[in-house]
Amino acid sequence: MKHEERNAGVNVSTVKQFVLLGFSDLPNLQGLLFGIFFIMYLTILIGNSIIIVITRIDPALQKPMYFFLANFSSLEICYVSVTLPRILFNICMQDRFISILSCATQLCFFLMLGATECFLLAVMSYDRYVAICNPLHYPLIMNPTKCTQLAVSSWLGGIPVQIGQTCQIFSLHFCSSNKIDHFFCDIPPILKLACGDTSVHELSVYIVAMLFVAFPFMLILASYSKIITTILKLPTAKGRAKAFSTCSSHLLVVVLFFGSATVTYLRPKSTHSARTDKLLSLFYTIVTPMFNPMIYSLRNKDVIASLKRLLYKR
Repeated sequence: MKHEERNAGVNVSTVKQFVLLGFSDLPNLQGLLFGIFFIMYLTILIGNSIIIVITRIDPALQKPMYFFLANFSSLEICYVSVTLPRILFNICMQDRFISILSCATQLCFFLMLGATECFLLAVMSYDRYVAICNPLHYPLIMNPTKCTQLAVSSWLGGIPVQIGQTCQIFSLHFCSSNKIDHFFCDIPPILKLACGDTSVHELSVYIVAMLFVAFPFMLILASYSKIITTILKLPTAKGRAKAFSTCSSHLLVVVLFFGSATVTYLRPKSTHSARTDKLLSLFYTIVTPMFNPMIYSLRNKDVIASLKRLLYKR
C-alpha cells in the first residue's frame, strides 16, 4: 500500500507513525541507490574493522593514539549502523513507515553516538597535544588508566542529555502530515512537523549543540593552536614534517565532521531546506565514516606498516 493512500486521514490525534520519504522522489534510481549504499556500508564495516583488528593485535600500535583510534573506528561502525540499515530496508522493501517509538529510538542513538564522536575527537586532539607539546611527560599523563577514563567518558557523557532531548522533542504534537522529508529521523525535519510554537525546543537544540558540538570544537582548536605553535618551533624540517603528518589525519576528520554538523544544527531554521539537510546529513553520517579508515591508514606510516605485516603473515 502506498504511503500517500495511508496518509490521507492523518491529523493531530491519529499520528502514530511517520513516513521516511528518503529518496522516494527518485523512483527510477532505487536499485542503483541500494547498490551504492550497500557498497558504502560494507566499505565502512570492513575498513573500520581492519583498523580495530590491527590496533589490537600489533604490538607496535599499543599506544594511546591507536587506542583512541580503535575506539573511534568502533564508534563509526555503531554510528552508521543507526541509519544505513534502515535506509537499505526502506529502499529494498519500499516500506517507508516507521513507528514513533522506532523513530525516537533511532534519533536517541544517533544523538548519543554523535555526542560521543564530538567528545572522542576532542580527546584525540588532547592526546596529540600532550604528545607534541609535552613529550617527556606523555607516558605519565596518558597512562592506560587515564586513556580508559577518557574513552569511557566520551562514550557515556552525552547519554543523559540526549535521552532528555529526545523525550522533549517527541513530547510535541504532530499535525497535518506525518511525512519526514529525510532518510532517517533527525531533529530539523521532525521539528518541521510539530504543531504550534517550537521556539523553546529549537532553543534547547541550539544549547545542546553548543555544548556537544561547539565546545568540543573549541577545545580542538585550542589544542591545535598550541600544537601548530610548537611544531613551527621545531629545529628541523624533518621533525616538523613528521609532527604535521601525525596530526593532519585527525585534523582532516575534524573539519569534515564538525563542518557539516555545524551547518546542519546551528544555522537558522528559516534557512533549512530538505534537500540541503539530506545532503549534509549524508556527508557526516555516511561519507565521513567511509573515508575515515582511508584517511588514517593512508596518512599514517605505522598503520601502513602494520597492514603490510598482517598481509605478509596471511
